[in-house]
Amino acid sequence: MPKRVGILALQGDFDAHAAAVERAGGRPELVREATQLDGLDGLVLPGGESTTMLKLMRYEGLFEPLVAFGRRKPMFGTCAGAILMARHVRNPEQESFGLVDLDVERNAYGRQIDSRVVALKPDPEFERRAGPGKLEAVFIRAPIIRHSGPGVNVLARYNGDPVLVEQERHLVATFHPELTSDPRVHRLFLERL
Repeated sequence: MPKRVGILALQGDFDAHAAAVERAGGRPELVREATQLDGLDGLVLPGGESTTMLKLMRYEGLFEPLVAFGRRKPMFGTCAGAILMARHVRNPEQESFGLVDLDVERNAYGRQIDSRVVALKPDPEFERRAGPGKLEAVFIRAPIIRHSGPGVNVLARYNGDPVLVEQERHLVATFHPELTSDPRVHRLFLERL
């Protein structure tokens, strides 16, 4: 039976994540209200605009239920989702879930025009668990992880900065793996469910 993976569908690239979860062997379910969290095995927080997502979460009464979900079950945050999962956010400071011991700086790679696609050499631990080979990483107004705590395991770096990390049950990417055909990052998330 495929694992039930919620995709927060308030704003951002949730459809691309749903397709990526399906390619990786999961059963995606779009989440727009708190009752839809019941029975899910894990949840993806997509890229988009983190301040807009926060406003919509507050409006829909989702902020506290999402934090509670993340305290019990695995979450995977990409780009804006990574910002939401971090312990501390700057540029500017904003509220977050505080689920992963990260300090992130929003839009630190520059504006939309500075977006890029790079081939990363992932950590051997990632390759051992997810499969060998370079990892295509799409950065769009991406945050930079400025600090990670001792419980955070770095699985890939770009220009020396962590861009794919895990802590306990959670996975965080500052790039967009859902915009590539490579299923390894989503498969790595599904394996923890």
